[in-house]
Amino acid sequence: MAQIELVGVTKQYGSTKALNNVSLTIADNEFFVLFGPAGAGKTTLLKTIAGVEFPQEGLVKIGGEIVNHVEPMHRNVSMVFENYALYPHLSVYDNIASPMRSKLYKKDEATIKESVERVTRMMKIDQLLERKPSQLSNGQRQRVAIGRCLVREPNVFLMDEPLAHLDAKLRHFMRGELKEMQAAFNSTTIYVTHDYMEAMSLADRIAVLNSGEIVQLGTSQEMYYTPCNEFVATLFGEPEINIFPASPVWDNDRLYLTTLGQDVLFPLEPDVEAVLRNQNCPACDIGIRGGDVGFSFEKKPGWIAGTVYANEPIGNKVIMTADVGDTKIRLVAPNDTRADLDQPVYLGLNMKNAILFNAEDKTYIIRSDAERYTRAPVPQTAKG
Repeated sequence: MAQIELVGVTKQYGSTKALNNVSLTIADNEFFVLFGPAGAGKTTLLKTIAGVEFPQEGLVKIGGEIVNHVEPMHRNVSMVFENYALYPHLSVYDNIASPMRSKLYKKDEATIKESVERVTRMMKIDQLLERKPSQLSNGQRQRVAIGRCLVREPNVFLMDEPLAHLDAKLRHFMRGELKEMQAAFNSTTIYVTHDYMEAMSLADRIAVLNSGEIVQLGTSQEMYYTPCNEFVATLFGEPEINIFPASPVWDNDRLYLTTLGQDVLFPLEPDVEAVLRNQNCPACDIGIRGGDVGFSFEKKPGWIAGTVYANEPIGNKVIMTADVGDTKIRLVAPNDTRADLDQPVYLGLNMKNAILFNAEDKTYIIRSDAERYTRAPVPQTAKG
């Protein structure tokens, strides 16, 4: 059990800052996910906690103790690497057993056998115990690497995209197993992924990284429903959120929004209108997810006119893309939806669920009933 604390951590490679003054506290027993695009600094941050990398500035604390100059083997952490890092000359059994045979964490063979059998059954590789890594598929190698991490009970589990090479069915199964494992082992888990589904389903909290900085810190709901800016909004959800410019318009002392060059006034919820009035009605961008865009092939009052650009059936739903002027709007349609390319279509925007961003700096302004999705009225962010 251990709380992890980073204070002003900076890691630089030449002129490139992989981590830029990162400060972060991860609670004891928390399942914490580091999420962001490739090159954001996720793996570097994980390696810094593990002790594989050392920061040029700042402090790394585990369980309240500064560990900047403590070697990895003395930090009592267990890590799954993205590239497996298996011993090629050892069998699956011996690879998984290796942490429990080290001088520092040595166990008797009966305990090792029991632990290895438990983990391999969970990972569905108990029939592969005598094979060498060269005889395994990539997915099987990754399961062996995860098993080696889980076989003992460290203070901190560090996982760098451990499910990336598993097939979809096993990946879904393993998400549940990892969450159950973390609760049963009573350990802190830090998990790196670029899959938003993994992040949202596993995390107690998520830190979104970009260019070596933490952009937003919060729960899955906060990321999805009240993203701190347009960048974070685009990372969560399938299809990707629609974001397009809008302008405030007054009519009979009521505030409306117009958008996409359409002659339609979109009414605002009272709490949203109050915030925009208080901020002197800034130019804003509307963010609206595909599930909040209705469609009809017949004209409806107050709906936006467009044409069908694409119609993609993906099993239980259809992702339709419509052209509205120079803007493409993505929406979710029933799985039996049929549409011809360039067919006229009319779109209805559910403004009750719209997210408004400042048009200049792209930061979050408001969404209706925001407190429902957040611990605080405004999403918690952490710069630096």
